[in-house]
Amino acid sequence: MSKSALARSLGVSRSTLYYVPKQPKKDELLKEHIIHALEEHPAYGHRRLALHLKTNKKRILRVMHKYGIEPRIRRRRPKYGRKTSQSGIPNRIRGICPIAPNVIWAGDFTYLWYAGRNIYLATAIDLFTREVVGWQIGVHHTSQLVIDVLQESLRKRLQTPMIFHSDQGSEYASHACILWLVSHRIKPSHSPKGKPWHNGGQESFYSSFKLEFGKASRFATLESLIEGIGRHIHYYNTERIHSALKMPPREFFERENAKNQSLKRPPFSTS
Repeated sequence: MSKSALARSLGVSRSTLYYVPKQPKKDELLKEHIIHALEEHPAYGHRRLALHLKTNKKRILRVMHKYGIEPRIRRRRPKYGRKTSQSGIPNRIRGICPIAPNVIWAGDFTYLWYAGRNIYLATAIDLFTREVVGWQIGVHHTSQLVIDVLQESLRKRLQTPMIFHSDQGSEYASHACILWLVSHRIKPSHSPKGKPWHNGGQESFYSSFKLEFGKASRFATLESLIEGIGRHIHYYNTERIHSALKMPPREFFERENAKNQSLKRPPFSTS
């Protein structure tokens, strides 16, 4: 049977028999872009990939499902208990939403197992810009390590926040830490004990950091480990797209800081 006869029997035009859909080729090309992006940013899900590739997130998700592509690093949901608050310092950030940089900084620790012992990473994060404004490494988690982070953050931002929020760890509740905050006219704020989601900005950062940074044991020396941590925090601040900001934290800070200086708007709103 000829092509013309076959087309007539099917009730379609002859040209339809020669039609080759374009979508599979487009999907194949997008798949390659996704795989290449995941090599550079292994923890990106479909939302960050959409921002990175400047493509609709639904199309990204469809192609990922079609080819069975998943982020190379995936997070687990933590399980938390519930305990009553024991801190004499209130949670001052509850119901407050900062709308400018340097309003609320949050601090926390995490540990990395290295050479048979824990190495502690302490950070301070601006809750509005999500930028890590200061970090320090120590072999002990002490109040001095917290103060060192605050001093570094102050040197970088040249401005103190209105509030410094943390959990009720002994380092943050210590006399030395509270005295440093008060002497710099910063109000301390503590999450209720056993409720780390009240310090969600830091919890989110460390969850992503540990997944993306990987094992500390791959570094030959402590010096190379510290250098690797520094590089990763620089990547987080300046290159990695934050899904809530739709851009890296440093870029968001620079944009919003310039905007707030020109508008002189209030530093926070209540929710």
